[in-house]
Formats: sequence, structure tokens, C-alpha cells
Amino acid sequence: MQYAWYDFLGNIGVALMVLGYLFLQAEKIRSSDVSYSLMNGIGALLVVVSLFYRFNLSAFLVESFWFVISVYGLIKFGKRGRVAKSSQ
Repeated sequence: MQYAWYDFLGNIGVALMVLGYLFLQAEKIRSSDVSYSLMNGIGALLVVVSLFYRFNLSAFLVESFWFVISVYGLIKFGKRGRVAKSSQ
């Protein structure tokens, strides 16, 4: 098996998602923290990039949904920040 640059990106992505989940379970971050959504979103995106070179439909679907849900979390975070600023 050859280890290419896109495999490395995919592994970094997996590491980000696993670390995010570990930090969540260890109560170092909350699911509503922007860092949690960023770690998951960037991680999923990196895995998707690696899948363009070695495609797997199931993994692609999971990572695509993971990315979309992370973006949803980031949008919620952004709206919360704007609401808080406008109420001051």
C-alpha cells in the first residue's frame, strides 16, 4: 500500500474529529463551542479530499453529512454572536 499526501490529509482529518470528540467527552469543550464545530468541519473536509483519490461512497456520505452538520453549528454560533452584540 502506498501512502500519499491525500492519505495524510485524511488521517489529519480523522485525528481532528476524534480529538474533538475526546475533548467533548473529557468536558474540555462543549458541543456549542465554535472549536468543536471547526474541528469536525475541517476534519470531515480533509477526509472528503482524501476520498476524491480513493473513493468510498459510504465514507463520502458520512463525511459529507458530518461537514454539513458542522457548518450548521458554525452558522448557529455566528448568529448567537450577532444576537448577543445587538442586544448590548
